[in-house]
Amino acid sequence: MSDAIHHFIEQYGLIAVFLGCVAEGESAAILGGFFAHQHIFILWQTVVVAALGAFAGDTCFFILGRSFADHRYVVGLRKRPGFRRAYRLLNTHPNIFVLSNRYVYGMRLVGGIAAGLSNIAAPRFIVLNAISSAVWAVLFSTIGYVFGLGAEHFIGQALLRHERILVGLAIGLAVAVFAWLIARHFARKERAREN
Repeated sequence: MSDAIHHFIEQYGLIAVFLGCVAEGESAAILGGFFAHQHIFILWQTVVVAALGAFAGDTCFFILGRSFADHRYVVGLRKRPGFRRAYRLLNTHPNIFVLSNRYVYGMRLVGGIAAGLSNIAAPRFIVLNAISSAVWAVLFSTIGYVFGLGAEHFIGQALLRHERILVGLAIGLAVAVFAWLIARHFARKERAREN
């Protein structure tokens, strides 16, 4: 069973990192770095895939906001907690907002939509988004790689490579669930504040 999981991660893991980074993605980038430490991926490939996924995701959200502002999906996203604050920050500090939006968990989606609805020029958004995506990918992939070093030191060489991969997957899943719970908590607070 663990051999099949190992083979599956080797074959499709970077695709999963890309797709995970298109969405909120911190967990995907961290897991990619962890698997790079386990010699399943190459670290620079993980960084490139994570950066491309983050860039593609934010660019898609920007295009949704810019080109499909009246679509019911976009209208629904505009009602999400934090959208008004994101839009206000974007119009007062557009460069800082685009560069830092991806670091605030749960704001990436509404931030991309808000950027598309704002008056920021598309080429300016693309350049700022590319810079932010690259820095973000290096940071979170490196965190995963360093986490792999720490995990290896903590659990030692006693566990087989496959078992370390399963431990990494379990920790990644736990981090994703924890981050989702935190985002949900802050969304509730934001909704209460807006009412």
